[in-house]
Amino acid sequence: MTPFRVLVADKIAREGLAPLASDPRFELVERTGLKGEDLAAAIADADAVLVRSATKITRESLARATRLRVIGRAGVGVDTIDVEAATEKGVAVMNAPAGNTISAAELACALLLALVRKVPAADQSMKAGAWNRTSFGGTELYRKTLGLVGAGRVGGEVARRARAFGMRVLAYDPFLSPDAAKEIGAELGDLETVLRQSDVISLHVPLTDKTRGMLGPAQLALLKPGAMIVNAARGGVLDEAAMIAGLQSGAIGGAALDVFDQEPLPADHPLRQLPNVVLTPHLGASTEEAQLNVAVEIAESVRAALVDGDYSRAVNAALVGGERLKRLLPLLDLAERLGRLGAALARGPITAVEVRFGGEGDDLLRPLAAGALIGILAEAVGAGAVNVVNALHLAKARGIKVDRTRLDGPQDYADLVELRVSHGGVTTHVAGALLGSAHPRVVGIDAFRLNVIPSGQLLILRNHDVPGVIGRVGTLLGNAGINIAEYHQARLSAGGEALAVVSVDAPLPEGLVGSLGALKEVRQVAQVGFVHGG
Repeated sequence: MTPFRVLVADKIAREGLAPLASDPRFELVERTGLKGEDLAAAIADADAVLVRSATKITRESLARATRLRVIGRAGVGVDTIDVEAATEKGVAVMNAPAGNTISAAELACALLLALVRKVPAADQSMKAGAWNRTSFGGTELYRKTLGLVGAGRVGGEVARRARAFGMRVLAYDPFLSPDAAKEIGAELGDLETVLRQSDVISLHVPLTDKTRGMLGPAQLALLKPGAMIVNAARGGVLDEAAMIAGLQSGAIGGAALDVFDQEPLPADHPLRQLPNVVLTPHLGASTEEAQLNVAVEIAESVRAALVDGDYSRAVNAALVGGERLKRLLPLLDLAERLGRLGAALARGPITAVEVRFGGEGDDLLRPLAAGALIGILAEAVGAGAVNVVNALHLAKARGIKVDRTRLDGPQDYADLVELRVSHGGVTTHVAGALLGSAHPRVVGIDAFRLNVIPSGQLLILRNHDVPGVIGRVGTLLGNAGINIAEYHQARLSAGGEALAVVSVDAPLPEGLVGSLGALKEVRQVAQVGFVHGG
């Protein structure tokens, strides 16, 4: 048997490659620093390629990849890999999402301790020959409140360690159930409560359209005087200019940062000049253990894929397989879009999701449930971090109960997907169908019947069916420069409850959403954005 040829295109811990190196069925070829045609030529002869973050796998890199079956990323992010191009060629893209969890959590704790005890400044003073104890008085963590913004894998580990310091832990995470919060020793609260009550805020959310700038001037103004900030997640979730202003004025007591809007951080950046700031150059995964763990994790995944045909750990697993996927793909896309819609309509932590399917193929229920959860969890964990393989696992970890139901008997549509999303003691129903086997439509929200294309940016309003509502909504949007593409109105009875789905050309700022919600006829306002693939 000809060995599987694995191209190691970046520097990866050799010990971590042991699952492949020790197996005679594999041949490892280490060629780092390749680009352009040289990289494409090397990939052309490989069954798998392993990368970290230096080598970029582009569409051009894959142009000659006739035998390539797996791209393995020794780390979490796959933004340096053209996943769409790989999928088109039937190549599975795998990552190693769990290997650096402990490393990132420990760094967040290290940053916090260094900040509250002024360790970097004291170290610098000592090395300059001074002995100035009075200048470096610190603060204890004991009995202080740590506010977590995001409580997934890393945030949960930080919570456990903070409890060991005797801290109270408050967590804001719309996708964390009360039971899951209890398991990590945290109390749940909304974002405002967490910001107002915490002595230290630690960020642990992915960078998405929804989380970008989520801690801006208005949110930072809610902090206790002298509260501190730790960010080892992503730079873009925090408004750096607003934070710097707070640090300079003393409103914010200090900050410890591992990530930044611009990386590398410019040499003349104002953060470098502030005495109440601790900075590290994106070291979250920079430990020997983390690098070894992600290498072992990805090596084992690649071996399982090539030897056993197990692609269950691929981020694009739903798009890799046999002829059966031709039927599944449009349904999977529909389920993901419905999941995004259901999450947008939820008015509290999601505790349960029931996925119902009416159509040919009992074997499609499980992947459709995963597809729906991709949409539901995308904003919570990051679109690239949830896929058809890990979606059910992530839902379970967050305390979300998932049920799957087969709809039997005659249906209005040949392929019907329904989601029942439970949140805050109520259940929201969303339903979708495929028209012509490939064109997704939202056909129902709760009792309202619709026919809406789930694409672009949609605004959903529940309102009383009285004259003038459409005009007032249109006026507010027009005055804000938001163009309306389509306006769908449904009602249960004249003068009763109505529901509008408005297609607009751009996301609405939160202030405008609040103004719409303040209209006396409007009961609820939600918006949802759809990108390619959901």
